[in-house]
Amino acid sequence: MIETPITAQLLRGSIELEQTEHGVLPHRLPRSARTRGADPQILASASQPSGVRVAFRSRATTVELDTVPTKREYVGGPARPDGVYDLLVDGRLAGYGSVSGGHTLTADLATGTAEHRPGPPGTLRFTGLAAADKDIEIWLPHNETTELVALRTDAPVEPLPDRGRKVWLHHGSSISHGSDAASPSTTWPAVAALLSGTDLVNLGFGGGALLDPFTARTLRDTPADVISVKLGINVVNLDLMRLRAFTPAVHGFLDTIREGHPTAPLLVVSPILCPIHEDTPGPCAMDSAAFASGRLRFYAQGDPAERAGGKLTLNVIREELAAVVAGRRGEDPNLHYLDGRSLYGEGDAEGLPLPDGLHPSAGVHRLMGERFAQLAFEGGPFA
Repeated sequence: MIETPITAQLLRGSIELEQTEHGVLPHRLPRSARTRGADPQILASASQPSGVRVAFRSRATTVELDTVPTKREYVGGPARPDGVYDLLVDGRLAGYGSVSGGHTLTADLATGTAEHRPGPPGTLRFTGLAAADKDIEIWLPHNETTELVALRTDAPVEPLPDRGRKVWLHHGSSISHGSDAASPSTTWPAVAALLSGTDLVNLGFGGGALLDPFTARTLRDTPADVISVKLGINVVNLDLMRLRAFTPAVHGFLDTIREGHPTAPLLVVSPILCPIHEDTPGPCAMDSAAFASGRLRFYAQGDPAERAGGKLTLNVIREELAAVVAGRRGEDPNLHYLDGRSLYGEGDAEGLPLPDGLHPSAGVHRLMGERFAQLAFEGGPFA
């Protein structure tokens, strides 16, 4: 077996690599962002490698990857399954696996405390691959922080050649991050990227689509051909701001992106249907009784009457995002708007309800990815 150092040339979808005791840790926010006011929630989300893959070309028939995953546990909650690694060969799923062991982070939601217990590396192994030149991609678990320790193959590897694919840069919430997707290559952005033949850089952060300036600067500074930003749900479920602050924040967010990408197609996507927040403001809370019985369920704590005072709901946000885009298009013809309910709307909710009231199921992820590929790439602004 040949051991190849894991460098940025063998990674797709990451923003920055951090050298660690064991190897390298891919991040989806640069150090400048991670050290300037980012809270623990977004730091944890940005360290989970949604859309990040180890990618190379080789004749190898056997591939081994040593990693140190960080498993998350919740006091009183059900056990979480190990993160999934997807193996894609020439763009098609050819296998999957998990790595046991690694670090464990146990969080107590009642007290807000967490305990970190270190653990050893584990090995992911794929065998029986065709002995021919091929593109190999190992998509890392979208919901499990993953340190990369060693890559071994039974034939030499080289970085993937430039095939002229568009780079699609996307930002969104936990839904874009991949919450409740079955595996890393089946989150809705991954599905859309694979269908459209684009190179995905996924800056979807669980609980972190909050119009933060450091996220806008990261989008500004990341090379891309087409860009999408899916905004709104986290602002509502955290009850983060009122309408007076939201609209200027959206303008500022878009202004910053345009500093680095003045003419790239830029698509603003509003929230998908989420019945608990359509007309009811946040904050959003977890149902503690359901959690104690092993189920995850969310509900809105706000009062619909509070909209008169500027509190945000999803319908208010959709109207405002559509107006922002319409108002800017005279000077920015490459700016576009997509109503998120075209990805998942009222016609879908009856047969495919959100299992926890907030996040889509694995089947809805696939549906959303297929629809986005059609609406944005096949006949839309990214065509």
